[in-house]
Amino acid sequence: MSAKVFFDTNVLVYAYDRGNPAKQSAAQRLIEQNLLAETGCLSAQVLSEFYVTVTRKLPVPLTPAAAAAVVHLFSRMPVTEIDVSLVHRAMEAQRRHAISYWDALIVAAAERAGCAAILSEDLAAGHAYLGVPVLNPFSGPR
Repeated sequence: MSAKVFFDTNVLVYAYDRGNPAKQSAAQRLIEQNLLAETGCLSAQVLSEFYVTVTRKLPVPLTPAAAAAVVHLFSRMPVTEIDVSLVHRAMEAQRRHAISYWDALIVAAAERAGCAAILSEDLAAGHAYLGVPVLNPFSGPR
């Protein structure tokens, strides 16, 4: 089995954002590949952020029912739950790396899931947080 990757919310959102066809296509490919290979991971936070973003913030938002169906599909990937120990680890990551708490919670979830990388456009590509490197799937060849 290939190494596991953690999806940041922004990558999942691009798969449904018609405003950027190149990123939409790249995100859809990544999601499909990792669903089929069973190498994709995410967290309950990512699912929640995805739902809110695609129903409220896209120029052409998804209906709540359509977004819920996508969340159900994404839930086929392993989902890291948020608990007290993950919150504490995120606070530690926030202090150590000087990132937002919400980004630190994603980093902590990726670490807990044993992921080899975080796919994100928001975190610093090439930097490792809690030992988990970030890859920007939209910058150059992958």
